[in-house]
This record gives sequence, C-alpha cells and structure tokens, in this order.
Amino acid sequence: MSTADWLPDGFKIHKIATNDTRLSVAVGGSGPVLVLLHGWPQTSRAWARVMPALARRHTVVVPDLRGTGDSDRPEGGYAKTNQTNDIRGILKALDLTGPVAVAGHDIGSMVALAWAAARPEDVSHLILVDSLLPGLGLEEAMNVAEGGMWHFGFFMTPHVPEMLFDGHELEFFTATFTAMSNPGTFSDDDLAAYAQAYTGRERLRGGFEHYRTLLEDGRENRALLAERKLPMPVLAIGTAHSGTATAQALTPHADKVQGAVAPTGHFVAEEDADWFTRTVTRFLG
Repeated sequence: MSTADWLPDGFKIHKIATNDTRLSVAVGGSGPVLVLLHGWPQTSRAWARVMPALARRHTVVVPDLRGTGDSDRPEGGYAKTNQTNDIRGILKALDLTGPVAVAGHDIGSMVALAWAAARPEDVSHLILVDSLLPGLGLEEAMNVAEGGMWHFGFFMTPHVPEMLFDGHELEFFTATFTAMSNPGTFSDDDLAAYAQAYTGRERLRGGFEHYRTLLEDGRENRALLAERKLPMPVLAIGTAHSGTATAQALTPHADKVQGAVAPTGHFVAEEDADWFTRTVTRFLG
C-alpha cells in the first residue's frame, strides 16, 4: 500500500495484479461498496473531492483504469466488457463481496454500463455521469458527417494522436478542461497533474486505447441489452449541455431509470462536489 499527494485522509492505494495487468486502486471508508470509475483524460484523482463524504457511508473503491494513472499500460484488453474483469478482480483481491454500487464518468461510465449489462448480478446500483454510451447513441454523436464530435474518430486512429499530442499535453488539457467546466474548477496544480499523467507517447497511448474499442463496445452493448434489460436502479446524471439524453437513451433498456441534471459542466464531481454527493447518497438510499 502507498499514498499519493492528492489522496484524502483515510484512503490507501493498493497495487493489484489481476486479469493480465496490474492496477492502482485507492480504497477507504466502510459500509456497502461503491466503485468510482474515472474518465479521460483523468485518473482516480478525479474523485478526490467527493471521496471523503462518500466514505462516511461506503467502502469506496477508486481504481486507475488500465492504461491510465499508476496502473499498467498493456497492449490490449481495453474492451469495456474485459475491463469489467479488471474491476471484478480488484474486488476479489480486496475481499469485498457484492453486489456493489458503481458510478462512472465519461469513459468510466462505459465500463460501468458494460459491467451492469454483462454481469447484472454484480451491480446493485448503476450511476452514469455525463456520458455518451456505445451502442446507445454514441455512434450517432460522433458522426462528423452530421455535425457530430470529431475527437472520437481522431482518438480511435492508431499512432497519430500520440504523435501529435506528444509535447503538447498541458496545452491541450488546459484548453479542454477549462472549456468544459465552470471557471475556477481546476487549479494550475490539477491541470499539471493530469497532464503529467498522460505525458509521453506511451501514457497517451494508454488513454487512447479506451477509444479504439468503442465500435466493438457498441456492438457488445447492443447484444447484451437485447438479451435482457438492466434490472438494477439506474441514475443518469447529465449537465446543462447534455440534459437528460443519457436517461432517455437508457429508458428502453432498464427497468428503473432516474435522470438528474447537474448545475455544472462536464466534470460534475469536481465542479460541485456537494451536489454530486447529495444526489448519489439519496439515490443509494
């Protein structure tokens, strides 16, 4: 076990070997298990502002996804259904039993959805935070011919984004984070830490690998959800930009879906930690 400079009091970092890789995982608190899965271009640090409050009622498990942060960067295994085995292995190594609640933001929400769809017996509650979901609208949203978002296809391209971002990480992340969040959310230290976590072609590659499986992720999600609906309660948190689009996309595929709209930009847990904690705690009951 070890600590990091951003880590809240009461949390420790574990290095866990599972599913042919090694993952860094912050753990703290007590009570029912709540797993928090970060997005791109972030690490487990993304949850630092909500971890202490959530740990008052939950055992909070916060991994760096494979390819990111202090976790290893294997060549493959980034399909979201395979990453569910990363998380299952973490819980087994920590001797934590389920079913568990899971919250994912951005790319992390894609892993969370795949876990709930592939292994519904593992997941008691599913929380998806400002996300587009493979197989449930992502493909349309990234169709540039119809005015969709360009970056998905760019990030999915082998080798090229690493080449172009190399040496420009802080510049790009600063522009991205500030454009997608309320002013003052991220300090210079925050931005420098995230940029450092993705600096260099190998660290960049580990992040972009999450995008390179998205089309297959969509096919797998559609196949899984065609077999059965999600049985657990689902909370889909949008923002002023995305509204309830994710909740609407999930409604045909889940028995119990709630939508909520955060008073924030994309980075809900960091922009308004109190709102996020209250909303999640109320949902988990």
